[in-house]
Amino acid sequence: MAEIKADTDTVQVTPAHSISDQKVARTKRVASVDIFRGLTVALMILVDDAGGEWPMIGHAPWNGCNLADFVMPFFLFIVGISIALAFKRISNQLVAVKKVILRTLKLLFWGLLLQGGFSHAPDKLTYGVDMKVIRWCGILQRIALAYLVVALVEIVSRDAQAKGLTPGRLSIFKLYAWHWMVGAGVLVVYLAVIYGIYVPDWHFTVRDKDSIDYGKSFTVSCNVRGKLDPPCNAVGYIDRKVLGISHMYIHPAWRRSKACTEDSPYEGPFRKGAPSWCHAPFEPEGILSSISAILSTIIGVHFGHVLIHLKGHQERSKHWILTGFALLISGIILHFTNAIPLNKQLYTLSYVCVTAGAAALVFSAFYIMVDIFNLKYLFLPLEWIGMNAMLVYVMAAEGIFAGFINGWYYDDPHNTLVYWIQKHIFIGVWHSRKVGILLYVIFAEILFWGIVADILHWLRIYWKL
Repeated sequence: MAEIKADTDTVQVTPAHSISDQKVARTKRVASVDIFRGLTVALMILVDDAGGEWPMIGHAPWNGCNLADFVMPFFLFIVGISIALAFKRISNQLVAVKKVILRTLKLLFWGLLLQGGFSHAPDKLTYGVDMKVIRWCGILQRIALAYLVVALVEIVSRDAQAKGLTPGRLSIFKLYAWHWMVGAGVLVVYLAVIYGIYVPDWHFTVRDKDSIDYGKSFTVSCNVRGKLDPPCNAVGYIDRKVLGISHMYIHPAWRRSKACTEDSPYEGPFRKGAPSWCHAPFEPEGILSSISAILSTIIGVHFGHVLIHLKGHQERSKHWILTGFALLISGIILHFTNAIPLNKQLYTLSYVCVTAGAAALVFSAFYIMVDIFNLKYLFLPLEWIGMNAMLVYVMAAEGIFAGFINGWYYDDPHNTLVYWIQKHIFIGVWHSRKVGILLYVIFAEILFWGIVADILHWLRIYWKL
């Protein structure tokens, strides 16, 4: 998703049989970029469709980091790498800026359409959205903001990078000083706001029509500053003020926390005496957290710059792995010293470091296995998905294809091909809903769309933004 055109994910690389600092022999597409992008889309499908049965892979209710919490930063990381590759040569800055703005608008359009509430696929065969409650934020909207900011920085600072690297270990950081200055500015603004803004008491009315408390009004007591707990943080306060509480996500992950439900981390009825904020909406892709998310893309751009400027496999891999471990260890220290907790909903600094470090190490592993040792055949379904990521994201991760199939039913809306396959081929065979759903997602969704993407790749059909 949000990928750059297919012919831009190329860079000069050495033959795959060697891991030495040889001179560049030829230019070819970097397969690890597509594979990493495909992995990210596959992970989104997995955690979205199997997370309900396997909460350990779903989003952490609040502090912490489960498998699902790596998906958003991985998207932003690979968008950053793609930006570096796409704009490694710019013939006309004005034309490049226009393309960036157009792609940003496309991302915003699809984000509002897919996550604004218009489509209720695949389980509810309805469509349309009340503009009073449309959800303004979402995954593609967050990617659009990060892409816009980082791509513009890449374009306007291109002249300063034309001279190339100078000798020295930190030369690549110096060459792209503007990117790190923007990143530092983002971090300062984020930290100043999240720890400096005063959060007053607030009120809300339950909008979830499936809740027994639908229509009830509650008051949340705060009157604090610098808190990172669910009800009284600055992230939620800014979203309530700017977006409006009726335009926020009504099923936040915190509903599965121990404070809210007896079945934590599973969803379930709220426990007796649960705090009022358990019923409240919260925007996991909100304004302040999306500003912090720009840091993930800046780190991804840096990895793309390394791919462009450092010519040897060993030099690239060493830089990536050391950077990845440095980020990962920094984030873990921040979390376990209770300085800054890992939190996807708030997109804290420790979360940026841990997820960016993990992305760096996973990408490095793919690069070594695929682009150096030529083991691409092990990851072909992921590569195919990565080449057509937007299509698979829309059709599979957002459930549009499943919603279309569910639209054809016999007598009852639950008598559909999708439910029949789940029940009789997967759940029935394994006599376990948990195992059956997991295998259904892996084989009937991820692998299925990998094969579809391969057919489309063979036909040279791609959905690009």
